[in-house]
Amino acid sequence: MPPDTVAPLPLDATDHTVLRALHRNPRAPFAEVAATAGVHERTVARRLERMTATGHVRFTAALTPEYLGEGVTAEIAVRCAPGRVHETALALARRTDARSVEVATGDLEIYAEIHAPDHDALLTLIDSTIGRLDGVVDVRSQVVLQLLLTASDWAPYDDRPTDVRRRVVEGLPLPAPPAVDALDRRLVGFLGTDARMSTARLAQALQVGETTARRRLARLMASHVLHLRLHADPSFLGYPVEARFRLAVAPSRLETATRLLAREPAVRHLFLTTGTTNVMGYSSHRDTRDLHAFTTRVFARLDGVATTETAVLMRTYKRANIPEPRPGTRLP
Repeated sequence: MPPDTVAPLPLDATDHTVLRALHRNPRAPFAEVAATAGVHERTVARRLERMTATGHVRFTAALTPEYLGEGVTAEIAVRCAPGRVHETALALARRTDARSVEVATGDLEIYAEIHAPDHDALLTLIDSTIGRLDGVVDVRSQVVLQLLLTASDWAPYDDRPTDVRRRVVEGLPLPAPPAVDALDRRLVGFLGTDARMSTARLAQALQVGETTARRRLARLMASHVLHLRLHADPSFLGYPVEARFRLAVAPSRLETATRLLAREPAVRHLFLTTGTTNVMGYSSHRDTRDLHAFTTRVFARLDGVATTETAVLMRTYKRANIPEPRPGTRLP
């Protein structure tokens, strides 16, 4: 059954144990995962195949250009004529430079995260491409100034924060990114095709010694510039309510606000932008009551906030550079 016809079913304890182990180490051998779950390796393989067949669970691997200081990332809001939202969102999701595409409550707009080589390319994209799509009546953009947290820092299975989240909470800068050369990029490209590719196969594909491949991979995985992870849709893990929030925070209170927000496990994406609102983020929740409790508790603690805006995602068309499976599907 193709992924776009498959919908998630509730996961059992074994499923969650397998996902927890692979979330902590996406390249963990099945024998190690099986020992943790107390089942046979074949059971782990079958469970994982069953979950990945839905499209709601997958392995991803990519370098993070914001941490490498490459190109420009922008949040684009696209307002469409009535009846044109779905087709326009699909058109944006098909673009390779669109990393995420979604529609949220409030003004019926499409939100897309776009990565462009430079500001001139971004302007051309907005004016000559997105602005000319049928049904588009308005386009607004905000450039990402600083990336604080990504979906790799959302750890629903762990109480311990990632190193990146810990640094943001403590107000510490990220370490300088490692130098990334052409061989590293080729390695990441192969991992993007198969994140669990063995080191021996990586070495063969790269035409280098296995020791070189292992050393390169270890160096990248130890850094924050490579996001190699088991990606599972929040709804699949029991967090079906996803929120998008924007805050206008006084510059003098900005660091305090972001440190408090980063302390919240529900926040899975956080960054600073240009525009009338300078803090933007996403959070995941078990239900709307949880979202309400989060916004009233967390936002009330933030000093220097002039405005807040929260919207619930109604449909996600693309996430982590990969189109999302359509609703209405079942596990095979």
